[in-house]
Parts: sequence; structure tokens; C-alpha cells
Amino acid sequence: MSEPSKPIGVRSVLIVGVGGQGILLASRLLASAAIGAGFDVKISEVHGMAQRGGSVVTHVRLGTKVHSPLVEMGTADFVVAFEKLEALRWLPYARPGATVIVNDLEIPPLPVILGAERYPTDIIRRLAAGGRRVVLVDAQGMARSAGNARCANTAIMGMLARRLDLGITEERWQVAVGDVAPPGTAEVNWKAFCLGYTCESYK
Repeated sequence: MSEPSKPIGVRSVLIVGVGGQGILLASRLLASAAIGAGFDVKISEVHGMAQRGGSVVTHVRLGTKVHSPLVEMGTADFVVAFEKLEALRWLPYARPGATVIVNDLEIPPLPVILGAERYPTDIIRRLAAGGRRVVLVDAQGMARSAGNARCANTAIMGMLARRLDLGITEERWQVAVGDVAPPGTAEVNWKAFCLGYTCESYK
């Protein structure tokens, strides 16, 4: 694929999950690849609940010209969720017809652990309502296949990269993975990214 030579409208991406899943690294990977390809990128990271187990969200907007880093409710082209309940929590930000990429992983929040609430059993059905496209992915399985279970975040970003339709080259993505991966993990993270890029949803 080749990088674009004509103006590209703004893509709005919401990346969500819980603390410890590598959400911030994922958003920086997307931003690094897009900037390297010549796009204007705005990013807003919410750190308030970034401790392990707390909800984390980042807003990434990219295109030929971007004026605001914040994805407004009902406007996200992509909601990328590293955990199923977080996908449902942030679903109001998705526009009609948006793509929801969701990791097939359940991390029960504290009310569920304490027995005060039940973990929803109809999440995928609710995500798909309103014409949204749901892409369900076993990111943990791909990360283990790549050789490091902690690379699930880059596997998920590979799935997003394939669907962004921005013409960012494979070389740009590989450089971006190398730029943001922890020391000594660039090769395994790139393998996880490629597995995600070539994977089909099994929904």
C-alpha cells in the first residue's frame, strides 16, 4: 500500500481498556505511524484512572488537518477496546456505522468481583446495534503465538491499521512499532502487529 497524495478527512479513534493493558503505548503507536506518514495528529490521554484495573481512554484524531484532539460523543469512526465491558462503557462515543474492534477478554470490575453486579452476557449484540461493525479478536492468543503475552495491544493495533484506510505503508508501521516498543521487544511486538493485521474477525 502507498501513502496518500490527496487530502484525507479526519479519522476519530477512541482506544479504551483498563490500566496495565498498554493503552497509552497503543495510542502512541498509532500517532507515530500517522505522523511519519505526514498526517496531522492530535492525541489526548486520560491518566486519571490509569492504575492497574482502572478505566483508561485515549482520543486520537488524524487527517490532513486536525483542529481538536477530543473525540466528541457519537462521532468516533473506531472504538478500539482492549476489554469487552470497556467497549460497552464507551460505546456512546461511536457514530452510527462505526467499527468497534473488541478484544475477546473479560476483566470483571470491582462491583462484579464483590457480587453487587453481574458481568453482561450480551455485550457483542449491544455493540452491533445501530449498524456498527464489530470486529472480535483473540489478542491474547495472537500475542502468545508471537512469543510474548504482553503484546496483545500491538496485535489489536494491527487489526486497526488494516481497517483505517489511510494508506500508511508497512514500513511506517514497523518503524512506529520500533519507536514505541519497550527496549528489546520491537521484534516480538512487530510479529504480534502483523498477526493482528492479517487476522480476520471470528465474530
